[in-house]
Amino acid sequence: MKIGILGSGLMGGKLGRIWAEAGHDVTFSYARDRAKLDRLAGEVGASSGSVAEAVAGADAVLLAVHWSRRADVLEQAGDLAGKVVLNCSLPLNDSNTALVVGTTSSGAEELAKLRPHARWVSCFNTNPSESFYPVFARKGQNQEHAPAPQVMTYGDDKGAKEIAFDLIRDVGFEPLDCGGLHNARFIEPFAMATVELAYVQPGGPALTYRFDKLRG
Repeated sequence: MKIGILGSGLMGGKLGRIWAEAGHDVTFSYARDRAKLDRLAGEVGASSGSVAEAVAGADAVLLAVHWSRRADVLEQAGDLAGKVVLNCSLPLNDSNTALVVGTTSSGAEELAKLRPHARWVSCFNTNPSESFYPVFARKGQNQEHAPAPQVMTYGDDKGAKEIAFDLIRDVGFEPLDCGGLHNARFIEPFAMATVELAYVQPGGPALTYRFDKLRG
């Protein structure tokens, strides 16, 4: 699958590298330093380029920029009509300490308003990036005693969600279908709880989670 990475920081850089290692055709884009893009691409045999180049011909696009950069990157990306766009961005303030959209709307819904013809799916924004490589390293191991951790995934386009599910499994996680995009109003605040658990509470930031329904 051809994947364009829009934003090559902690989230985009790590997910892009893992997907490249999993065999996907990845193009990194949108970083302050073009040398960083070239380095990321060179380390895993991927490509680097402009946002427009990353979007062109992509089967899926990952939006992984700070909320303050959303307008700039979307302008460079074009209308994204028909594109599957995986969004892992949260509507955070400049200090990353609080949500600036919530309860009556959500970051996911506001992005969908900006590009209404894109096929939006939100995922990975409740998972600390420090968990990605440890989970990827354990992928394929016997999961009878240690099931794969989950990624909350939500969107209104069933086909786009299926593509997202496959890409989530490529990283080693299991997708947790959390319904439509409107549920971002409740899931994005949950991400702030994972920030507390990962970065404030003891034990390190490589936090994972799994929800199970008890039977019987």
